[in-house]
Amino acid sequence: MSQRIVIAGGGYVGLYTALKLQHRLRRGEAEVTVVNPENFMVYRPLLPEVASGTLEPRHAVVPLRAVLKGTRFVAGRLTGVDAERNVATVAPYAGPELNLEYDELVLGLGAMAKLMPVPGLAECGIGFNSLAEAVYLRDHVLRRLEIASATADPELRRRALTFVFVGGGYTGVEALAELQDMAVDVLAGYPEIDPAEMRWVLVEALDRILTTVSEDLAERAMTELGGRGIDIRLGTQLESAEGGELHLSDGTKFQADTLVWVAGTRPQALIGELGLPTDERGRLAVDPTMRVHGTRNIWAAGDCAAVPDEGGGVSPPTAQHAVRQAEQLGENLVADLRGRQALPFRYRGRGEFVTLGKNKAVGEVFGRKLDGSLAWAARRAYYATQIPTWNRTIRVLGDWLVGMPYGHDVVDLGSREQPRGAFEEAAGHR
Repeated sequence: MSQRIVIAGGGYVGLYTALKLQHRLRRGEAEVTVVNPENFMVYRPLLPEVASGTLEPRHAVVPLRAVLKGTRFVAGRLTGVDAERNVATVAPYAGPELNLEYDELVLGLGAMAKLMPVPGLAECGIGFNSLAEAVYLRDHVLRRLEIASATADPELRRRALTFVFVGGGYTGVEALAELQDMAVDVLAGYPEIDPAEMRWVLVEALDRILTTVSEDLAERAMTELGGRGIDIRLGTQLESAEGGELHLSDGTKFQADTLVWVAGTRPQALIGELGLPTDERGRLAVDPTMRVHGTRNIWAAGDCAAVPDEGGGVSPPTAQHAVRQAEQLGENLVADLRGRQALPFRYRGRGEFVTLGKNKAVGEVFGRKLDGSLAWAARRAYYATQIPTWNRTIRVLGDWLVGMPYGHDVVDLGSREQPRGAFEEAAGHR
């Protein structure tokens, strides 16, 4: 009887572990099932360019069913694990829960936004962790420009043209930089708006941005953003956002229609409910082979797990580390099935890139620091070749090549959030 491998999560860990098994397993050796609420994996490094409109949203995702040949896919959400009976419980889109029996279970559930108890944040803020949020933010920013260009109310105008991002890590810096670059680029189509009226604010609690890259690289990014008029508040926290009025810890108060919360992530809430060991930050506790402590056949990697690194710490939550963890995890599953010893995860990062808009980026590759157009081109070349399948690579390159000679689109498709609006209006006038 073939072994049953269940993989919960369709992000980096789920996709790349399944791909490794797809290539390494012998015919009939194991049945692999991937469980994920959506039938695609989001290639997260490309989300900032989805938000700025330089990349088609569908091209920043990998369709799981099309890529994972011979792998069963279940569209649903993991709701529980019975480690004694080796059963994973899954809630599908509709109908009763499913009980999936497993011989090996992989948990790659990723992370969610880490919200602080800031009054008004849940009501006024938006994250930047999903494709939907990236697409929404683009339409939202363009809608603010439309509002500002059409109103004579100075207070409404100031509020619409104030954009605040809380969190100066990768996600916050890249999202703000791309969206600000887009907004400035499209202002030629809004003669009613003076570029100086737009206010872009980055709020960071620490004394520097981009703490996971070298200080020199972070300084280069600061210089680029500051030169574009972006207001960077270091050592500052958001204290309140009730009613859209933002109160910062440095005493500043102002109104803003746009509040993007990108101040860290935490493991999915379900992780703490599984009865498995976790660390002080709520991540699954695993050994160097990524096997969950105290278990024989449960493995975990990515943002939901504290995977040890060679230096005695924990692997950083980056895309390149998650991919390599997944590939090693796939090898370890095959080794375990064949009675061989699983190997520890070892990986040293190749470098980092931070996009700051069109033709603007900073990066560090094998110790060499890059900035400007060279870093921007190197980043694009790297990610285009790393996204799974040549199909996606060609689509991404096509978007970039077609868009290079032209500016950003000013089309606001926010009406897609209410696709039945026109129908309901017509029904109301029968």
